[in-house]
Order: sequence, then C-alpha cells, then structure tokens
Amino acid sequence: MTKASSDAQSGISYLEARLMNRSTRYAIPVGRALLTLIFVFSGIGKIFSWEQTAHFMASKGMPWVPFFLLGAIALETIGGLCILVGYKARFGALTLIVFIIPATIIFHDFWNVEGMERQTQMIMFMKNLAILGGLLLILGYGAGPLSIDDALAGGKNRYRSDV
Repeated sequence: MTKASSDAQSGISYLEARLMNRSTRYAIPVGRALLTLIFVFSGIGKIFSWEQTAHFMASKGMPWVPFFLLGAIALETIGGLCILVGYKARFGALTLIVFIIPATIIFHDFWNVEGMERQTQMIMFMKNLAILGGLLLILGYGAGPLSIDDALAGGKNRYRSDV
C-alpha cells in the first residue's frame, strides 16, 4: 500500500498530508519560540531589576529571596533557551515546570484578593496553566523538527515525514 493510498483511506488527501507535514515542520519551532520567549526575557529582566524583583518577592512573604531569585533566573533562562534552540528540550521543559507551578501559586493567588485584582490574577493564573500545558507537550513529545535534538538524532524525529 502506498503512502497516498493509505492517506486516502484515512480520509486525508495527499495534498492535505503534504500541507500538514510542511506546516508542522515550521509550526513546531515557531511554537517553541513563542512559548519560551516569556521565560528568557523574564529571566534576563530579573538580572537587571534584581532589587525590584527581590522586593516584590519579599512582599509575597518568600523566605531566602536571593536564593530563590537566583534560582528563578537560572530556571527561566536555561530552561527557556533549551526549548528555544531545541537542545535537551525535555530537560528545559521540566525546569520550567518546576519554576512555573510554585510561581503561579505564590504570585497569582487570585483567591486572596478582591475586585479587579482578583480578575487580573485569575487571568494570569489561567495563562500560566496554558503555558504549563505547552510545557507538558514539550516534555512528552520533545523539541520536534528544526531543533538541535532532531539534528543530533540524524533528523529522525518521529514527527517529520518524507511526504
């Protein structure tokens, strides 16, 4: 059975399959970039606004602020860059998951505020849950095409097709 006849039996035309494979090839790295830029910029931004960030963290009752601030910078920057370039992307996703879960609970505690601040913090909380979903996809599926991980595997990424 040929690829074209196999796709035809599944209800996907050969043209649709080619278009889907081509769009997937570029959509995945663009998605990696969009998912991780917030972390890379935030991590680097914390370096240049150390005092303001430390003050904000302390206002939320965090202990050992310098330790956790340095940890946040490392996790966001390293994890974000790993996913961005697709090198050890699953490790990068795991580091960002370790960062985003407590950060979301501590800094977007909408259940402790009222009025418009409650709505704003709920939106931020939900945004972080959506980002967490993207990170879980990277953790599960890896970096995808056009990544260092894929190149090191000889381009044998399971999501790439020769169609």
